[in-house]
This record gives sequence, structure tokens and C-alpha cells, in this order.
Amino acid sequence: MLRAVSTAGETMIPGRFEYHQPDSLQTAVGLLSDLGDDARVIAGGHSLIPMMKLRLAMPEHLIDLRAIDTLKSIEISDGTVRIGAMVTQSDLIDHAGLQQAAPIVRETALQIADPQVRYVGTIGGNVANGDPGNDMPALMQCLDASFSLHGPDGERQVSARDFYEAAYFTARDDLEILTHVSFPGFSGGYAYEKQKRKIGDYATAAAAVLLGKATDGSCSHAAIALTNLADTPLYCEEASNQLTQSGVTQASIDAAVQSAISQIEPVDDNRGPAEFKKHAATVILKRSLELAWSRA
Repeated sequence: MLRAVSTAGETMIPGRFEYHQPDSLQTAVGLLSDLGDDARVIAGGHSLIPMMKLRLAMPEHLIDLRAIDTLKSIEISDGTVRIGAMVTQSDLIDHAGLQQAAPIVRETALQIADPQVRYVGTIGGNVANGDPGNDMPALMQCLDASFSLHGPDGERQVSARDFYEAAYFTARDDLEILTHVSFPGFSGGYAYEKQKRKIGDYATAAAAVLLGKATDGSCSHAAIALTNLADTPLYCEEASNQLTQSGVTQASIDAAVQSAISQIEPVDDNRGPAEFKKHAATVILKRSLELAWSRA
């Protein structure tokens, strides 16, 4: 099924476009392939619609994925979590199985915007557009997630740690649609801590942390990623490896924090000067590491 409508544009109103609502992934990929550069895919719309209102994006066609039911499922099997791109943040929060398999997902989703946004905003939209201020990209890097991209040549997988190239630039081809995110479940120590100016705002600094504790008390697994502190989310491999090699002590936490902070490239903006962001990131990451280890 396809629907098409038009709207005339004026100040703070999107320019004229045609609206399409395919009911299958195959039809959506076909539309995107046929329409090419004139089309944009829309999931929740919280990133694209504001840009269209400001005339920073003026697609001639919008392809809405909301009628594709195959993109709305959460599957947990053999320790692997697979989430459709059209699953909302609210769905992530309410899913009992996901809370058991990867509780950090719920903790992160609860800190995104406000309930009204979370009922509409999707995980696919949050990870696909390359906005460094979005929360899910760093979380997906922390979880070592894989993104399924479906295009005219079929499906391929891209690691979340390789997906982000620069602000709003990703490894997704213009004719591909991000359809699913997949990652191994993790129920050990976890934390997603976020410093922001007010409820619903983007992070000034945020950190996703996973820590596993072995039976002898050593650190069996560590993953650290940071949000909105560079033009892409940052997976802190060296800092993560330090904790598995040296164990988790106050000294090793401090060393891991310093290693991670050496990677960030904050800039001055309306959330504060770069030095303040560096300080906020230091506090948030240390807090995340301590909380995750206490939960492990």
C-alpha cells in the first residue's frame, strides 16, 4: 500500500514533498532505489522533521516505515538480542525479556528525551542518522552491536564500532535502510550515566559501561563508550582493555578514565565550553564505572 500527499512550505514549515507509506521492506527499498537522492526514509521523525522545518533538509519524497510490521519486533534467542528498527524507546523500556538480557538498554532509553518522544522515537532512527548527541549509538558500540542494512543488492552487516564516520556521516549507503540491530545479551555490571542541562535535553556528556566480574573477582569483560564528546560516538578500546588486564580498583578506574578522556574532542557550544565538557565527562565516566562494578 502506498499513500502520497503534498504540503506547501513557508517559514518553519517543511517544503513540498510526497509522502509514501509502504507496508513491506521490499517495497520501501524499491521506492528508495527508484527515487534516489530525492527521497529520505523516516522512522520516528524527531531528527528529520525539525531539519525539514528549518529547510536544512528538503527531500521531495518521504518514505515512512511505520507500516512495516517486520521492523517492530524484539527477539531474544540463544543469548542474542535482535531489535527491529521501528521498535520505539517505550517498547524497549517495557520489554521484560530485554530487561533480563540487557538491562542497560532500558536504563539508556529512560534517559532519552521525555515520555511523549519515547512513545514515537525509534531505535533505528536514533542510531541511523549519525547525530553524535543521540544516546543509542554509544550504547550500541558498548554492546558491540551489529547493524543490518538492506538495499538493492541485499542485506549486509556493519559493526556499530565501524558505522560512524563523522557527524551525520555513516557507513550506510544512501540506498540502504537500517532494519535491525543485534547484540549479545549482557546482564553483568552496567551503567549509562548522563549529564544534561535539563530533562529531555541532549547530553553534555554521557557514558555507557559494561563490566563483567569473574568468580575470582577479576574483571572478565569491560566495554566503555562515550556520547556527544566528539563528532562521533567514541568506543574507548584502550581504556576497556586496561580494566580487563589490571582489574578494577580505584587506581585502575582513574587510569581508565584518563585514557578515555584523552580520546574526546569536545567543542564550545551552548552546552558549555570544551573544558567544562571535559570535566563533566570525567565525572560521569568515573561514576559509571563505579556503579557498573558495584552492580557486577
